[in-house]
Amino acid sequence: MGEAKTGDEFITHEFDEAIAIQRSIVGAETTLSTKHPVASAKRAIKGSLADDKTFLQQLETLGKSHGATGKIEDVAGGLTELMSETLATATTEGADSDFYEAHAVLLNLKRKQMDSAGGMLAIARDQKDSELRKASLAFRRAQTATAKTLTDELAAYAVQIAAG
Repeated sequence: MGEAKTGDEFITHEFDEAIAIQRSIVGAETTLSTKHPVASAKRAIKGSLADDKTFLQQLETLGKSHGATGKIEDVAGGLTELMSETLATATTEGADSDFYEAHAVLLNLKRKQMDSAGGMLAIARDQKDSELRKASLAFRRAQTATAKTLTDELAAYAVQIAAG
């Protein structure tokens, strides 16, 4: 585990983690938006990809002023590795259960970003940073909406797989 961080070092860490996770999301969505076997899930993922690319650019820009570059640490590293592994299995083996797992991991990344957005929003309010506050609100709303859609799609996919 990493060492404890406080103050500006913690803010940099939060941005690094959010940037790293967002890069993983964009990479996964880029693949799943063309390879996911369920057309409606593919459309939903493709629909959030453009927004997620924009959010990545915003995170990189806002994070830069705090010295963040997207450095991969413990949590982001574990989630990014899991996303890469499940995506690789899904795209090479192609089984529905493999794509289901990749879809589920993408959903977990989205949920992690919802948490990050909430933390960034609280920091922005505390520091009276209106640009970060506005970006954090938009980021949280978009991640929440996409997570809801991906959850619904995942549940429908589970039913489809279970029905054989």
